[in-house]
Amino acid sequence: MLAPLALWLGDTGVERALLVGSLMLVLIVELANSAVEATVDRVSLEHHRLAKRAKDLGSAAVMLALVNAALTWLLVLTA
Repeated sequence: MLAPLALWLGDTGVERALLVGSLMLVLIVELANSAVEATVDRVSLEHHRLAKRAKDLGSAAVMLALVNAALTWLLVLTA
């Protein structure tokens, strides 16, 4: 839903690339996080501190990608 909006709201090619690119980064990081979680679950379903840490770090990466996207949109659209 946001990709067509990004193409419409971006005034220049660079702005469009930044808006769409930030959204793509969120999707890429989310896919990597899902892969980490599936791998950890495949190895063992037992609770282990390293498994929890791996999942937490993947979630933190997704959060940082979302913050990056929000800041990118904010800076591009208010400029």
